Amino acid sequence: MEKSFFSKRDVYLDIADRYEKYITLGVIKQGEKLPSVRTAASELHVNPNTVQRAYSLLEEKGFLRLVPKKGAFVVFGSQEKENFDGLISELMRLKIQGVSKEKLISIIEEAYTDDSDS
Repeated sequence: MEKSFFSKRDVYLDIADRYEKYITLGVIKQGEKLPSVRTAASELHVNPNTVQRAYSLLEEKGFLRLVPKKGAFVVFGSQEKENFDGLISELMRLKIQGVSKEKLISIIEEAYTDDSDS
């Protein structure tokens, strides 16, 4: 295994992060099947349970659909990309209208503030 591939945190998180990045960037597209758990484990030189855990995490996050005896399929696709692109367009429109970066950051922070923190 390449030493630089994984950080000191859990390996399954690194695998999930890498696949998530490829999916959001469109390298792996809607409907594509990921390598089987055994194939991915062999290629990454990790235990199959580690890959299964990464795939399960990606399913929880809405990136994959795991179909028993069929495999893992990408479900993150056009609708999510459209929503993300729309958000970027809206942010650019607000910037052009003179809304400061600091104001946008404060709005985002407020949206992510847990109600229990108040």
